[in-house]
Amino acid sequence: MDAILLQILNGLDKGGAYALIALGLTLIFGTLGVVNFAHGALFMLGAFCAVTLRELLTLSVKVKDESITFFEAYKEVPYLEIWFGETGSTIIDLAVPLSILFAIPVMLIIGLIMERGLIKHFYKRTHAEQILVTFGLAIVLQEIVKAHFGANPIPQPAPELVSGSAPIGALFGLGDAVVYPWWRLIYLAFSGLVIAAVFAFLQFTTFGMVVRAGMEDRETVGLLGINIQKRFTIVFGIAAVVAGLAGVMYTPILPPDYHIGMDFLVLSFVVVVVGGMGSLGGAVAAGFLLGILQSFASMNEVKSIFPGIDQIIIYLVAVVILLVRPRGLLGRKGVMEN
Repeated sequence: MDAILLQILNGLDKGGAYALIALGLTLIFGTLGVVNFAHGALFMLGAFCAVTLRELLTLSVKVKDESITFFEAYKEVPYLEIWFGETGSTIIDLAVPLSILFAIPVMLIIGLIMERGLIKHFYKRTHAEQILVTFGLAIVLQEIVKAHFGANPIPQPAPELVSGSAPIGALFGLGDAVVYPWWRLIYLAFSGLVIAAVFAFLQFTTFGMVVRAGMEDRETVGLLGINIQKRFTIVFGIAAVVAGLAGVMYTPILPPDYHIGMDFLVLSFVVVVVGGMGSLGGAVAAGFLLGILQSFASMNEVKSIFPGIDQIIIYLVAVVILLVRPRGLLGRKGVMEN
């Protein structure tokens, strides 16, 4: 029972990342009709927002190490610790959560520039052309990050307060021996919060209701004198922020490198197709479902029977679902069928 619980939690936190990326992909496709293969790069850029902020917070100066007396030695001390003492150390320790505040405006600006500078010119092009151009943009962004930060993963520690494991076994009557990393639980809660915020924004705000109406019938909304294109551009920026925040919070779980976005993009695009192109609820449901399936497939007991099944389970399930339901779990008629 404890192994099952841990695998479900593993699947849910990984599924949270899939769901957040897939949610952004679906928002962009549902509003602008664009298949954005650069969306994984937005996840990567969000992760490197966290890396950048930590580098800024840990800018340091060499000072004499008074603890060593038999020869002259120096050590690197961050300016924040020199200026603010323990408060400065706390700020550095909270670098990842603070990166959320840094990433929101940065990712919004990047998203708006991407949409206005490139994506808008391909609204009426074929999906093949959209994929080609956005995939090329993703490669360019990858190489820029690689040139600046290098090719190796850059670990980002979770705050010390939540760096350990939570005794989840006690909550389910399984004993204190069953534990799970605090940060993974925080990531799962964060994913749920962001998803709920996006759905609430679309469901309960005037802006969101206009966007949903535009997703259903853009021409009719335009005839009412509403500048739906401007709203769709803002939605692209929001989708970029969602992907960026997913990347920021995932850095303590998986040290970011320049191709982390592409790794998640492929699986997240499968999630979108399984959930149903254009279906926000389908993208979220498929993200968590496939995350849990992938987690169970990675168990040693399963891999001993089906070697390598953890690498292909998502694609196998996608094939089966699309054979049974060609539009995906919650896909609408007419979407990507022409």
